Amino acid sequence: MSLNLDNVPPRMVSVLTENWTLTDPRDLPALVRMAQEAEDAGFDMVMVSDHVVMGPSAGSSGRMENPRDYAMPGNQDPATPWPSSLILLAAIAAATTRIRIGAVALIAPLRHPLALAKDLATLDLLSGGRLVVQPTVSWHEDEFAALGVDFRSRGKILDEHLQIWQRAWQPSPASFTGEFFAFHDVYVDPKPSSAAGPTLWFGGQGVSSPIVRRLAEYGSGYHPLGRIDSEHMQSLRHALEPYSRAPEEFELVGGTRVEFPSPHECAPLEPALEEIPRQMALGLTTFCIKPSIFIDDPAAHPSFCREVVKRVDQFAS
Repeated sequence: MSLNLDNVPPRMVSVLTENWTLTDPRDLPALVRMAQEAEDAGFDMVMVSDHVVMGPSAGSSGRMENPRDYAMPGNQDPATPWPSSLILLAAIAAATTRIRIGAVALIAPLRHPLALAKDLATLDLLSGGRLVVQPTVSWHEDEFAALGVDFRSRGKILDEHLQIWQRAWQPSPASFTGEFFAFHDVYVDPKPSSAAGPTLWFGGQGVSSPIVRRLAEYGSGYHPLGRIDSEHMQSLRHALEPYSRAPEEFELVGGTRVEFPSPHECAPLEPALEEIPRQMALGLTTFCIKPSIFIDDPAAHPSFCREVVKRVDQFAS
């Protein structure tokens, strides 16, 4: 799917997972309210990431020094709460009208593809076509072992998911025979909001050939892990050439990366937002930001969202 992103103003995405220094982990309606506040302020999207279970190796690379920071591979307390992403997004979809809802880093191989295709179609229809899905193979081997899924096969399993989703979202019946899944003449209804299905993003660590192949074949957005520079963009351009695609055809997603003054303090907003003009110059259009990095008081969240939108709009003008 090609996109026309010429002259698109910067779009802001609020990261609603791992905000547990800002909200009580058991107060999930607070995350729904944060989504409403982000929508009211002019944010384009809210996103929720995914884990089903965590194991002891979740913090094998050393736990994050500041609990407000992003959860990354190997830096997490295994007891970190991870609400069911699709259920939480369904509540957000029902409480909002415009803002896109993102199931980002959705670990597809941990589910059966037909069941997940049904859930995604239902959520997309419920939201009026506002769903964005970024499927991933993930990194946490303990999680795969607990759920009885072969960690080494997760990439191949994801590839079959993508094929099956496309068939399940087209007119029924659907059939498929692969290495991991097989079915004949099944009916998966209701269908998503549009025949193309939910918007799909892809990304991960580096510009790997599986990520680029999935992006070229199924995706409309590219959202890598970590800081994007000109070398990264050039690598992406070269990797897409065999598919006759170019980075400009995709929604390119970046974000803010900050240094905390101390392990016990929030980060200042202004230096974090200064990263956005640099990424805009590389062609990125969409930028993620996590509120709990910058504020500790939930009552400050509406004004925080308005301030982010105001400053980013100034970059565009």
